[in-house]
Amino acid sequence: MKHQFVLDANWQGGRNSEGTIESGNLKTAISIPQPMGGPGIGTNPDEMLLGAAATCYIITLAAMLERSNITVARLTMKSEGIVDVTNNIFTYEQLIHRPEIVLSAESADQVEKATVLAHKAEQSCMISRAIAGNVTITTQPLISIAD
Repeated sequence: MKHQFVLDANWQGGRNSEGTIESGNLKTAISIPQPMGGPGIGTNPDEMLLGAAATCYIITLAAMLERSNITVARLTMKSEGIVDVTNNIFTYEQLIHRPEIVLSAESADQVEKATVLAHKAEQSCMISRAIAGNVTITTQPLISIAD
């Protein structure tokens, strides 16, 4: 079975202009971010790649924890994207996921398994697999037990 996703884009002008994209539930303005010399209107490809990688990862991790019968009290995450600009060439170098998994007291003995799954989710996520070999992806999980 194949799933098809379609995105409509509209761009007004040159490099420092702005545009819009729309795909399913995603509808937003786009432009180059201000730190990269653009107008900083709406979102940008760097944030969208980070968002795609992070959402894919956290959904994959949640499913893996659930299938392993690990009860999670809270699952949150901060992700960071590192873009290098050398000689005016922009290269997305690294993604870092920092999931915080708070296990319920009933899953307290499963900290090690949750740690393994936090790293395995990165390799199982569709977006991580799509960019593998081009962008370094690191996972730094923090796992604790709910009070």
